[in-house]
Amino acid sequence: MILMAMIYKNRYAAFNLQVHLVFITKYCRKVLSEVHHAYFSECVAEVCKSFDAELKECNGEADHIHMLIQYPPTVQISTLVNNLKSVTSRRMRSNFIDLRAAYSKPVLWSRSYFAGSCGGAPLNIIQQYIQNQQG
Repeated sequence: MILMAMIYKNRYAAFNLQVHLVFITKYCRKVLSEVHHAYFSECVAEVCKSFDAELKECNGEADHIHMLIQYPPTVQISTLVNNLKSVTSRRMRSNFIDLRAAYSKPVLWSRSYFAGSCGGAPLNIIQQYIQNQQG
C-alpha cells in the first residue's frame, strides 16, 4: 500500500515516480572529490527544479555519482539525463581546473548511464493487487 504522503499531485495526475540515476566519469577516471560531489549536488538540484523535479539523495565515489530524483510524469528521463550531464559537466569543468586538466577534450561524463525506476510497493505486491482486481 502506498502512503498518501508519498503521492504527489498536479492539475491532472497523482503520481509517485522516482528514478535512481548513476553517472560515470569518462574512462572511469577517479577525478571526483567531496568538493566536486557537493557542487554537483547543487547543480543537479537547480536543474531538477527547472523540470519540476526534486533531488532526494546524491552521493558517490571518485569515478561515479548516484542520484535519487522524484519527478512528475511530464518529464522524459532521457531529456532530464541529457540536461543533467551537459549542465554539470560544463559548470564543473569551468569551476574546477583539476577536472579540465583530467581530460584533453571538454568532457566529464561517459555517454553511458544507469537509470532504474524505484519507489512505491515491491513488484510482487503490485502484481498481487492487479491479479486480485475484480473485472
